[in-house]
Amino acid sequence: MNGTTGTKDAWAGERIRLRGVEPEDWEGFQDLARDTDDVRNADLAGPPRSAESFRAWTAERAGRPPGGEAFRLVVETLADRSFAGSVTVAGTDSRAGRFTTGIEVARAHRRKGYAREATGLLLTHMFTEQRCNKCEVEVYAFNDASLALYRRLGFTEEGRLRRHEFIAGQYHDVVLLGITAAEFAVSPGRTRCPQDPPSR
Repeated sequence: MNGTTGTKDAWAGERIRLRGVEPEDWEGFQDLARDTDDVRNADLAGPPRSAESFRAWTAERAGRPPGGEAFRLVVETLADRSFAGSVTVAGTDSRAGRFTTGIEVARAHRRKGYAREATGLLLTHMFTEQRCNKCEVEVYAFNDASLALYRRLGFTEEGRLRRHEFIAGQYHDVVLLGITAAEFAVSPGRTRCPQDPPSR
């Protein structure tokens, strides 16, 4: 076996792995959407959706080819292979080497380091395999947990859109953060991949 490939799964960390969406994940996505406080942290809270709409939405995504300019992966625990959330890539600009990302973790799986590990795995893939140069995120200013997550991963605040979004009856600022491939390579959030040389 080639020594550069080994047997390690590049999509697995210490506690979670990232995998493609499967049709049976619809209940996990439905549970994420039921927590309207959490939904407001990332987006506008809409009216309740039927179970059938979640089944159809999840089945459509499960049938998409992997990768591309926008994709979603499921965060799955290694211990019992349970659905813990999802992570996304979007806004890919191949010419400039930029992309955006976002993550949702189910309430029962929080405060275990899953969000940091999942985002680290995704950034490692995008920077080392897709040759991207920069990741950008937009976070509502009131979302302290997400701001802390990205700052721990090495993201730098690059700007603020004042009173930019209307959520739950109020206008809110949006914080813009970014990290380059070079910055991530030396950040504490970096997840090593099988192609990396051993640490000295």
